Amino acid sequence: MTEGVDNFAEGYAAARAGWASKGAIAAAVAVILAGVYAVEGGYVNDARDPGGATNYGVTEQVARDYGYRGDMRRFPQHCDGPAAICADAVYVRSYIAAPGYMPLVEIEPAVAGELIDTAVNMGPRRPNRWYRLAMNALGGARLPDSAASLGPVDVAAYRMLRAKLGVIPACTATLDALDVRQAAEYRRLAADNPKLRAFLKGWIRNRIGNVDRRSCGKGDG
Repeated sequence: MTEGVDNFAEGYAAARAGWASKGAIAAAVAVILAGVYAVEGGYVNDARDPGGATNYGVTEQVARDYGYRGDMRRFPQHCDGPAAICADAVYVRSYIAAPGYMPLVEIEPAVAGELIDTAVNMGPRRPNRWYRLAMNALGGARLPDSAASLGPVDVAAYRMLRAKLGVIPACTATLDALDVRQAAEYRRLAADNPKLRAFLKGWIRNRIGNVDRRSCGKGDG
């Protein structure tokens, strides 16, 4: 955690205020989170899953890092009423804001949604790297082979790709490139760890090609 958990509620409120003031961004975030929740579902605790007890896609370790001390079966999805720690807050802070995806939510929600969904599933470092590799391969960008959070140069690379290919082709090509690397990583994980082989079909079914290409081009960028 880059900030103390005591500041979590304040930081989440500030993050929400920043994008909620823009109706299109707020709507795009809501749609992206709804898609992630549809795949993640509610509480699960599969002994074969190294993530352990998970609710709404938030692992128990992540919830504890954010200061949640209750039963994971009751971990809230939304920060309603007295709840200051919830799945929405974790997603916005850890899987949208911290990895640097918020500008892409505004420019191209479909690409941002793919990155966010993958980050929830396996952390942001791999999709961050795959995004940069895609920009290099598709648009001739010279981004570093890095898993660090995205910054202005990385976002600018997507704008350049759009200028080169067009809005819709840039989006679909990026989604395809990200899916190829993600599918290969799932197969590698399953090959290296027999316990994960039971999840492979579900990963491929639910997380590869899950962003509708017809949703491309709906950003404000």
